[in-house]
Amino acid sequence: MSKRALLEVIALGPQDAVAAQAGGADRLELVTDMAADGLTPPRATFAAVRAAVGLPLRVMLRATDGFAAGAVGALCEEAEALRAEGAEEFVLGFLTPDGRPDLAALAALTEVIDGCRWTFHRAIDRAADRDALRKELAAAAGATGLDTYLTAGSAQGVADGLPTLLAEQARTAAGEPGYAPQILVGGGLGLGHLPALRAAGLDAFHIGGAARPAGWSAPVDAAAVAQWREALDRAMG
Repeated sequence: MSKRALLEVIALGPQDAVAAQAGGADRLELVTDMAADGLTPPRATFAAVRAAVGLPLRVMLRATDGFAAGAVGALCEEAEALRAEGAEEFVLGFLTPDGRPDLAALAALTEVIDGCRWTFHRAIDRAADRDALRKELAAAAGATGLDTYLTAGSAQGVADGLPTLLAEQARTAAGEPGYAPQILVGGGLGLGHLPALRAAGLDAFHIGGAARPAGWSAPVDAAAVAQWREALDRAMG
């Protein structure tokens, strides 16, 4: 029998967090402003969510829509404030205009979060060269704490990126340099994708809109999360 798969759910506040926990989520990605695909939440929101649930929280560090770092100094100040509030896990990831990892921005932020575990988010799906990005980050001092890549395998989503996800999981299983971080599958992920992904050994999944059948203007639905939890528990890895 395969081990229990990790289910991460996007939360915008404590109501979402409570519903996600009730539905069987294992971890939350905490963001604000999904119109911009998720930005850094206010410190007060983090504190309210932390008080509401006991789940691990990965907090987004992102100031603007897109994958440019923007004002790195201001983002570092926000990260420092969140660390002071008790944040211990983060989500970040920035690209240069030519699609390479922005190592300077990553180094600045990872110095502030000081060894905390973090996810490199779907910027990898917009990278000029996914393999080169992974290997650059594996060799970079500024990637300390990187333990996860959130990816659909393609900028177009999981349906298009499935072959890439399966190939990268095989490289992770083989211990190839640059492929040690866990693959967290998200971005257009559907229940129908789970059997193939689990059969290949992928064991971490991320949902946002799928946890909100009524749309982003409505809160997380515990029953929708439970449906995903049950589907993952049925799927064999």
